Amino acid sequence: MICGVDEAGKGSVLGPMVVAAVAAETEDILFDVPVKDSKLLTPRQRTILYDTITERCRTATLIIPADRIDARGMTMNECVARAHAAVIRTLQPVTAYVDACDVSEKRYAQMVKSHLKKPCRIISEHKADATYPIVSAASIVAKVVRDAEIGKIAAAYGSVGSGYPSDPDTIAYLSAYIRDHRHPPPIARKSWKTVTFLMDDLFQTRLF
Repeated sequence: MICGVDEAGKGSVLGPMVVAAVAAETEDILFDVPVKDSKLLTPRQRTILYDTITERCRTATLIIPADRIDARGMTMNECVARAHAAVIRTLQPVTAYVDACDVSEKRYAQMVKSHLKKPCRIISEHKADATYPIVSAASIVAKVVRDAEIGKIAAAYGSVGSGYPSDPDTIAYLSAYIRDHRHPPPIARKSWKTVTFLMDDLFQTRLF
């Protein structure tokens, strides 16, 4: 059995990171499924592909909320490597293809391997989600699950955008919340520089 592993929301300032693994006896099971990097697909396309992938393949997902990311006590790359290993352990493939989160593909493979209890060949490459269909499938599963989590957050907190620092809607929500409450919302990654800068701006504003 082989599996592909990818994550969604690693760089988000709001909401969770979702790690997904997709496993199959052979990658040919997706031969007629137009999988690709989830960022290149529309939400509707991802949802349709998600249904096909989960029907044909075994999947495992791990949702890591903002407060756990803040309390990780390690680098973000190490955090992702542990999460990648966790979903690999669930599916127990012979070979796992992972989207490398470290500048060194070889080093990242060793990071993931160090958290596995059973032997598993780790193929670690940058942009693996664009190279291997099984990783593209994992990218789609991770993105669909994370989008669902963001939907739950929006239902509870109002429109928060995509959760990424590059999203003006996310920054507008975060800025307004911090201004009104004098602290970040529970869904924010307080250790992120984006939040730190906004809190510093609030402090400077109150000084003057």
